[in-house]
Formats: sequence, structure tokens, C-alpha cells
Amino acid sequence: MNWITRERPKIDRIACPWLIRNFIDPQAQFYYVPFDTVIEKAEELNATPFDVLGVELTHKNGLCTFDALMEKYKLDDPALQIMAPIIRAADTDQHGLASQASGLWAIAAGMAYNIKDDQELLKAGMMIYNALYTWAKHLQNVRHTESPVEQLLVDVYQKYLKKGNGAKIPTWAKELKTIIQDQIDTNLALSLTGISTELNINPAYVSREFSKYFDNLSFGEYIRKLRIEKAITFMETSEYALSEIAYLTGFSDQSHFTRIFKLETGFTPSEFKKNRNKK
Repeated sequence: MNWITRERPKIDRIACPWLIRNFIDPQAQFYYVPFDTVIEKAEELNATPFDVLGVELTHKNGLCTFDALMEKYKLDDPALQIMAPIIRAADTDQHGLASQASGLWAIAAGMAYNIKDDQELLKAGMMIYNALYTWAKHLQNVRHTESPVEQLLVDVYQKYLKKGNGAKIPTWAKELKTIIQDQIDTNLALSLTGISTELNINPAYVSREFSKYFDNLSFGEYIRKLRIEKAITFMETSEYALSEIAYLTGFSDQSHFTRIFKLETGFTPSEFKKNRNKK
């Protein structure tokens, strides 16, 4: 199927072809033409026009053409739902809608400035949106490994807490571990009592009702599940050793981490990592 839009694309007119080819029409062919010839060329090429005034698939009510395509074709992929406001914000200069919008706009504008052929620009842009989709699907909660808090956490582990042969851990190091642990972005050290106090709700009520709204899990089970998910993310996206991952995700030691990981996944961390590497 042929699709057609205005020449010199930047955000929406590259994001939309990416969406069409990956979720709507894998064999799609795209044409970029001067804005005043889109409708005429659409008839000539039997092509569907998009992102141009007066057609079905275009900006409406503050939404962009990417949104219009998702609505028309009923695309409910969670990663696309995350991408949509980023693309909308970048394309409509509403960068306050999504923190990633300014960066996407900067990359798109720079590519358009450097690449003068629209088909070559589309080809390069496809890689950008492939990467954005992968981030939205798998990596949203992953921070760069040089994050100051995360790196400091690993440094403390390596220098002071990873002691063998029964060496005594100094009190100050234990206290430092606790202080830094409180800064982990997942907030997995929260207690039920602390949460209840913050919510101004009786802890017994929260404990009783918690499972109804959190995957049918108790508070402890849910926190454990989040820790394991965080650990899997580290295993897939970092070079940390398993002992470091155990520490970063709030387990008391690697043996505790291994036992809980196997209970949750059916595999030890080593087995899980080996199986992932085979895929």
C-alpha cells in the first residue's frame, strides 16, 4: 500500500511511517512531495495521505498524526502508549508534556539539517524510533550505569562490603549502606507501616486490602517481585556481577538473592543469565 505526505519530514512524518510499517502495513511505500501536491499525487499513486490539512489522518484537537493512526487502527501496545505523548510533545512544541520531547526534537532537527534526501532521512529515522520503542518496552526504568547514586552504591560494595573470610564490616560502612540504599529509585525499602503512615491509613487495613489492587500479592510478595524484576533488568542491560546485582536490588547477600530469584522464576540467577545468552 502507498502512503504520501509532505516533504522534509522531522517528527510526525517519520514516526508515522515507522508506526505504519511496524504495526499496520509491513509492505508500505512512502512518498514525500511538496505540500501543495499531496492530494493530487495521492490520487495519481493511489496512496493514503497523512499529516496534511483536510485528510482523515492528521492533527486534531491537540493530538498529532501518530495519535490519529493509533486510534484508527486500535493500537494498544503499552510501549506505543508511552511513545505517543513524547512524539506529540516534540511535534507540537509542547515539550512540557514529556521530558524526552526536547531531546527527540533536537535529534530530529539535526538529522533533517544533515540529510537532504527524504528517503534517506526516513531510513535514518526508522533507527531512532526502533530505539525509542525498545526503550519504552524494556528500558524505561533503567538508568545509565554511571548514575552517581548507582555507581557510588557499587563502589561502596566493592571497597567496604564485599569482605570475605569473616572480616567484620565496620559500623560506619553499614550505616552508609543504609543511607545510600534509601536513594535507590525503586524505593523498595519502604515498609508497610511507613506507607500506611504516609497515606494516613491503618496498616492492618492496607495489609488486608493490598492484594486486591496489586496482582493478588501481599505487600511483601509484591516488593519481592519488584526486586526480582529490577534484578532481571540489570542482568539484561548491565555488566554487573550477580553479587553486585543482589546488593543493588536490596538483598542481604547473594545466597538470599539466589534463593528468592529461583523461587520467583524457577531458575537460579546463573541459569537465567545463561539461558538469556543462548537466545
